[in-house]
Amino acid sequence: QVQLVESGGGLVQAGGSLRLSCAASGRTLSSYAMGWFRQAPGKEREFVAGNSWSGRTTNYEDSAKGRFTISRDNAKNTVYLQMNSLKPEDTAIYYCAARTGGRIGNRSYEYDYWGQGTQVTVSS
Repeated sequence: QVQLVESGGGLVQAGGSLRLSCAASGRTLSSYAMGWFRQAPGKEREFVAGNSWSGRTTNYEDSAKGRFTISRDNAKNTVYLQMNSLKPEDTAIYYCAARTGGRIGNRSYEYDYWGQGTQVTVSS
């Protein structure tokens, strides 16, 4: 079992930055691919970014490319999402997720463990 806890969300003005963290316990993250998803009110949960177990391979949803960066520190068992140039449409609850096997997936059903989410609100 892997327990995931997100932190770092908050209220920020458009154009600002936030860094989300996802701390894991129970198992080492080096065995898992990690993903960040988000869900806005009335919308389905969508993939934002992911990286492989080593962190060498990353994948981003189109709107996140060039603005968001996913990274991990396996020694700290933590994954990060650096979000720059934030827009009001980035407002959502952000979730981190772990996928057994190490390969990135961009669909929520491919992930086995989820955190409780952290709210990100971007004001215009």
